[in-house]
Amino acid sequence: MLKSRDVQVFLLNTDTLVLRSRTWDRLKFEIEYGLKRGTTSNSYLIQADKIALFDPPGESFTDIFLEALKQRIDPKKIDYVIVGHVNPNRSETLKKILEIAPQITIICSNLGAMLLPNLLFPQFPPYLKVVKGEDTLDLGKGHQLEFIPTPNPRYPDQLCTYDPKTEIIYTDKLFGSHVCGDQVFDEGWKVYAEDRRYYFDCLIAPYAKQVTTALEKLSRKSAKIYAPSHGPLVRYGLKELTSAYQELLKNQKSQELSVALIYASAYGNTAVLGQAIARGITKAGVGVESINVEVAEPDEIKEAIAKCSGFIFGSPTLGGHAPTQVQTALGITLANADKTKLTGVFGSYGWSGEAIDLLENKLKDGGYTFGFEPIRVKFTPTEATLKTCEEAGIDFAQAVKKAQKARKPKASVNESQTARTEQALGRIVGSLCVVTCREGEITGAMLASWVSQATFNPPGFTVAVAKDRAIESLLYQGSFFVLNILPDGKHTGLMKHFLKPFAPGEDRFMGVDIETAENGSPILKDALAYLECQVGDRMECGDHWVIYGIVKKGKVLHEGVSAIHHRKSGSYY
Repeated sequence: MLKSRDVQVFLLNTDTLVLRSRTWDRLKFEIEYGLKRGTTSNSYLIQADKIALFDPPGESFTDIFLEALKQRIDPKKIDYVIVGHVNPNRSETLKKILEIAPQITIICSNLGAMLLPNLLFPQFPPYLKVVKGEDTLDLGKGHQLEFIPTPNPRYPDQLCTYDPKTEIIYTDKLFGSHVCGDQVFDEGWKVYAEDRRYYFDCLIAPYAKQVTTALEKLSRKSAKIYAPSHGPLVRYGLKELTSAYQELLKNQKSQELSVALIYASAYGNTAVLGQAIARGITKAGVGVESINVEVAEPDEIKEAIAKCSGFIFGSPTLGGHAPTQVQTALGITLANADKTKLTGVFGSYGWSGEAIDLLENKLKDGGYTFGFEPIRVKFTPTEATLKTCEEAGIDFAQAVKKAQKARKPKASVNESQTARTEQALGRIVGSLCVVTCREGEITGAMLASWVSQATFNPPGFTVAVAKDRAIESLLYQGSFFVLNILPDGKHTGLMKHFLKPFAPGEDRFMGVDIETAENGSPILKDALAYLECQVGDRMECGDHWVIYGIVKKGKVLHEGVSAIHHRKSGSYY
């Protein structure tokens, strides 16, 4: 039986070790951990004439990591700890290391050096070495480390490191994935495609501009291995993953519409909420420009407001107020943002939420329309909260697209080849169904008619799910769901219920007669029949994901025939 947490140690070459702190459980309630496939927190140790430790893990792994480290080296012999990014969680492990080895010099970016003393003082005033672009550190034996700052709004102090001796780039958050397993490298790298894509969509996509710049910097180095802070090391699929990042970033930057997500985050919780909202926006095909006001310049905020189609503010509450940087950014926005632009407000707080109220009232008084109800979260967000934030982001993006469409002149209807093709495509019919699922406190449902049997053995079918559907993020490989097939002549009530728009976090099954399937998903008792299924695979197809469902069991509930959806055009449902 697997232990829930351990440290896997692997020799990468003569001088370099990786210590992979592993958990098979979900480590945090952050959107990028949503697939619940565990994670590894990768630390690296170079033992040359000088010894350097990269990225000690967070406090969840502190004790087992230090035990594994001590079995291989006396910490008092370590000369440097290189920190890819600073956060309070990691600082707890740093404190324990400095207790044992106070001689260590911590290497980080300039912003990291501004953050670390606040986290480590007064007990552990560290020796700090600030590095900038193209600075080097000679560890001996050919390990002449080169430092590459790669900041973005979520990790403004992010620092990558290149070792030309081994041709390894220590990439911190870039090229990672939250998946736990025994593989150190990415043999059979296509197996990790879904995990890496999900990680990209959640953590990288909102920072397309900054990450593009980071990739340009990294491309100047001859790399054989990417050594990220999470997931398998990238060796076999390095070229393909780099190309995939470049293509996905290009798509994000080319979006016609964009939303400015402007925030500050005192303890990280507000940033987590913003990440989930951004995930929903990008899912719906709208770009996001995230701006951390703690490090952004006023001109950057002004430029983002000028070109965005809508803007969203996020703030913690500190001492009953919004941070000064948030209030400054709000002033810039009120002075420059067109009143037709959609807005939104979110934030986290400890004992009160005055900052959220301030933002809401100022924007309402300014005459702006809100794309979702203000989101207020006390302390750490839950899984259900993150799903609500994602749905709020989807709604916001859809409202932005709707407003843009309303401003465009209507095209004249004619019998062009395109129109004739759309009419012909619309003649494909499908059964009216409702897809339902449940994960813990979170439920999902959607009306579906693009359903078709795909296999006899195992019994299976495909269903197309639009990328901007809230349920999409609950239908990853291995997930369970139920396909409820609606009865002809008695389907109108259920169809209308699941066609109506639901507010973020709203119960989709209020007033609907349901029971629970063996796989935990809701069964509609008024359905003609149902199938209990597991997602076997999924494929990205334009603006939809095609989900392949493997049928585990099913039952006909009532006599009759399936309701059929007839369309006049293939350009809409």
